[in-house]
Formats: sequence, structure tokens, C-alpha cells
Amino acid sequence: MLRFAANLSTMFDETDELARLHRIERLGFKYLEWLFPYSCDKNAIAARLNELNLELVLINAALGSAKDGDRGIGALPGRVDEFKKAMTQAIEYAIALNVPMIHVMAGVCPESKDRSEYLETFASNLTWATDQLKGSSTQLLVEPLNQVDTPNYLIGTSAQAIELMDMTNANVGLQFDFYHLQIMEGNLGSSLKNHIDRIAHVQFSSLPGRHEPQFGEVNCKYLFDLLETLAYKGFIGCEYRPKTTVEEGLSWATPYGIGD
Repeated sequence: MLRFAANLSTMFDETDELARLHRIERLGFKYLEWLFPYSCDKNAIAARLNELNLELVLINAALGSAKDGDRGIGALPGRVDEFKKAMTQAIEYAIALNVPMIHVMAGVCPESKDRSEYLETFASNLTWATDQLKGSSTQLLVEPLNQVDTPNYLIGTSAQAIELMDMTNANVGLQFDFYHLQIMEGNLGSSLKNHIDRIAHVQFSSLPGRHEPQFGEVNCKYLFDLLETLAYKGFIGCEYRPKTTVEEGLSWATPYGIGD
């Protein structure tokens, strides 16, 4: 049975992020993603998750300075100490909250720079982070981001992600987002089949618009069925922005027991 995780950061807009957990539970979700939970106390989050019988399955390591254009710092030479500090924070949250996956963002590699240096930095940082997770079941993830929304992001395709994963001495999984990979590659069904053994997490939204899956050009229902056929055991993250309201957009989810 497919397990869908609401994305607390993209689907909901309550200023109080802890209040969003109640809404997630009321809609029938059992699992959630939370991109950057670091403004909330770990103990307060743990208590609320326990109260609502919810499982947090994915967080992101801090991305650096968004106002300065950072889209992650994992691959940036000269910022290794900053990365280690951010990664230590993410690991503390993951262990305290029993989070099985941390998405580690690479960052942007300017066209004038040597991409190999960035790849080597990222591989080294991922290996270091995995060493810090010894004794934990938490896995690190790498996600390709499309080059239209995030120009020069270091990892733009599934092949580039796997190249990077193979450079590490680390347990790193592929985060497979339908939205990004439809823009960069298309042919999502074949790609799922080809990479299913490397895929640790799936996300989706419509294209264009990043709304619910019933909108746009990608047949997400077909891909969900394919994941079942492939015996995918991971989670599927709902990383979309509602076109109107969350409740009005949940028709896609009723066959899966959500939003009834």
C-alpha cells in the first residue's frame, strides 16, 4: 500500500507551524515531510507528533542563506565548516524525532567554476555526515533539481545524482521528484523502473504550476500505480502548493483513504 506524506511546508500556510500538524491529522494523513523544522523546539515537535500519532519522515538540512541565493551548501568549497554545523543540527533533529531521511542540498555551481571540485566536496561532506549517523537508521538523500527554476544547481538529473552517490562511501539514496525530473528528463515511468533500486523517496506535484497531481501534463495516477507494481516500499511526498484550498484539491487522495 502506498504511503503518502503531506508536506507541511508547501501545502499549508498557518503561521504557527505546529498548528499545521493538527490539520494534517484531521485530513487523514499519517505521515509528513517538513522542509526546515528548525524554528520549532525538538521536544515540542516530538510531543505534538506523539499526541497526533503522526510520523515525520523527511527533513532538509539547512540550505544556507536564501536571501543570498543559497540553494544548499553541501557541495560548496570553502563552506565545509558551515555545512558540518548545519548537518549536525539536522542530525540532532532527525535522531530526536525518529526521522528516517534527511535531504542534503548540494547548492549552485557557477558556470565559471570547476564542477568536479564541487562534486568532490559534496561526496566528502556526505561521507562525513554518514559517519555521524553511525548507529542510526537515518539515511541521507540527494535530489536532482531542475535547471529552469534553479539554474546551475549542481545535481540536475538522475544520472548526475547517481554519479555523485557512487563517489561517496556513504548510504545515500535518490530522492525522485516527478516535477523536477519531468522538466529535465521526461519518460518518468522508464526512469522509475531503471532506478527503483536507488530510489529512497518520491515526491510529486503537477507541471506546470506545482499544484495537485490532477492538474498539468504528468499522469501521476499512472506513476503511483507503477510504484505499486514495482513494490516500492518508501514514502511519497506531496510537495505541492494547493491551487485553491488543501481540502478542495484532495480528490486525488480519496482512493488512498485521505481527505474523506
